[in-house]
Amino acid sequence: METVQVLLSTYNGAQYIREQLDSLLNQTYGDIQILIRDDGSSDDTRSILKQYTEQYPAQISWIEGTNIGVIPSFWTLMQHADSKAAYYCFCDQDDVWMPEKVARAVAQLHRMEQPTGSHHLQQKERLPAMIFTATQLTDADLNPTTVWPANLQRDVSFYNALFQNVAVGATVTINRQALFLLRESELNITRILMHDWWMYLTISCFGKVYFDPQPSIYYRQHGNNAVGGESTISQKIKKKWKSFRKHQNQQMLVEQAREFKRIYGKQMTDPQMIQQLDAFIAPRHHLLDRVRYLRQCRLYRQSAAEQNLFRFLILIGYL
Repeated sequence: METVQVLLSTYNGAQYIREQLDSLLNQTYGDIQILIRDDGSSDDTRSILKQYTEQYPAQISWIEGTNIGVIPSFWTLMQHADSKAAYYCFCDQDDVWMPEKVARAVAQLHRMEQPTGSHHLQQKERLPAMIFTATQLTDADLNPTTVWPANLQRDVSFYNALFQNVAVGATVTINRQALFLLRESELNITRILMHDWWMYLTISCFGKVYFDPQPSIYYRQHGNNAVGGESTISQKIKKKWKSFRKHQNQQMLVEQAREFKRIYGKQMTDPQMIQQLDAFIAPRHHLLDRVRYLRQCRLYRQSAAEQNLFRFLILIGYL
């Protein structure tokens, strides 16, 4: 059985962390290691982690860190991940995993990694691969509310990833090749929007990405979520507009795409991907430039409402 390593970042998570750790330890998959980085907690999180590490020394290890934020914390975990593991799961501190989450992810990645013929690939020959799932949204007491996202209207692909992140990081599992591809780059953390978005963008360009509409986690919604789900169209639009106002004039989507071009541009081989990336990051100073861009743009968001909103933002020069 191949080893799966769970990468968990914590910060002042004492209220819920025990439930999450118990759900990791109770997975049906038999070979799971857990690497935790605490991001400078000031509550009882560290004492809880110490207790669990002492109780499960063969399975759990943790790093005492200073407060650097969620993206750098997960990036640090990736740098410290065990290179001998076959698969890596990303984990938030306040959710609860369904018992077969890891087993389901590994089974799907096995299918993705192998060709349709009889030839069995060795680990070093496999393509970078990533799976993510829907979530079962709950309230703070784990009472189920709705599934999010209920399903995706369009394919997961590089052309979606440049424009939108649909991968919920707490559901993501990647293989070893994907980890090596991600962490061997000299990434400027300040130029990416979220670690899960960067994974989706990179792996969709050079490997395979799969979305499973069956939830794998109970995604707890409470006042301290770093990133939360949306259950209605209106909630989605309000959240996107709030994000646009917050990052006004920063053009973070374009900056992330430029960072991707800087790091991986020379490795890209698909002519259409290269053309769409270059067109997206090119300046569009005049309205005519924006209209011409939209006519040849193959990038898309999952819903028609969000697609129309982004086309409008391009027309007004926001993107």
